[in-house]
Amino acid sequence: MYIGHIDDTPEKEVPNAKETTIRWLISPKVGAKNFAMRYFVIKKGGEIPIHQHDWEHEIFVVKGEGYLTKDGKNWFKVVPGSYIYIPPNEPHGYKNEDSESFEFICIIPAKKEAIPEDEWAE
Repeated sequence: MYIGHIDDTPEKEVPNAKETTIRWLISPKVGAKNFAMRYFVIKKGGEIPIHQHDWEHEIFVVKGEGYLTKDGKNWFKVVPGSYIYIPPNEPHGYKNEDSESFEFICIIPAKKEAIPEDEWAE
């Protein structure tokens, strides 16, 4: 068993994003073999541009309001309590126009190409 607290988890800037941080809550570094759990914060005016991956995402919105898109034209508003499934290879992007912070948990498979080297067990 591994128990941690978000306040003890380093907050890192997300590459290629604006005003966005990530905390790796659970990863192979702590023994997880199948999934990784991340906590994102997108500050007001921030965004994660449209991108895609070979793996799925499961997302749960914790705080604030934000918007998700598949094409950059149609945006879908999400609020605390919203949950989102993004299939593998589906384009997706996020932005925060309204809230002080838009915060969500995102779970992904524990795949080498999905997780930075420093989040793997030594």
